Amino acid sequence: MGLIDIKARIAKAEKLAGRAPGSAQLIAVSKVQPNARVEAVLEAGHRLFGENKVQEAAGKWPAFQERFPDAEVHLIGPLQSNKARQAMQLFSAIHSVDRPKLATTLARLAQELGQCPDLFVQVNTGEEEQKAGILPAEADAFIKEVRDLDLPLKGLMCIPPVDETPSLHFALLGKIAARNGLEGLSMGMSSDFEEAIALGATHVRVGSAIFGERDYS
Repeated sequence: MGLIDIKARIAKAEKLAGRAPGSAQLIAVSKVQPNARVEAVLEAGHRLFGENKVQEAAGKWPAFQERFPDAEVHLIGPLQSNKARQAMQLFSAIHSVDRPKLATTLARLAQELGQCPDLFVQVNTGEEEQKAGILPAEADAFIKEVRDLDLPLKGLMCIPPVDETPSLHFALLGKIAARNGLEGLSMGMSSDFEEAIALGATHVRVGSAIFGERDYS
């Protein structure tokens, strides 16, 4: 495994799906990875990364971006409203807009700061109690709410349940996006990104297959 292998697999999946080369962007998930591993991927020319926590990203990315100014970081983990201001200044996209309170906070800050990252609504496609995200039945109304706040909504994100066929969840997310005129689909991880690309993913989130296993100890 590694960056070159993953990029080759993405290119092959795009071709098999009859999609344009580069239409599925690779987010290299650098959360909990040592700086040396992240630096090696930056040195190899990759420029799009994903982090789960605002605090971890704040401690890591400003220094990297001084050296690699074209590097982009997306927030792919849950966002607390009290960290929203910091998140809006750190990330070029937030994939986890999952509740009205967060949307109104982002709208207020966007007015104040005069800018806003690209936003994705997180949909809890598996309707799992322990997981964040808007329920599929409430997604259309929430998407409208986000748009009414004049926020830059680019698409939807999901994390399928671990014990279910991911393609069913990718297809559901695609349907919700299509009927709301949204093009962005943030879906697919190390184990299932090829299936996600076949079903229209525009952003796939791959971590350990690029960097190696995470050490949480």
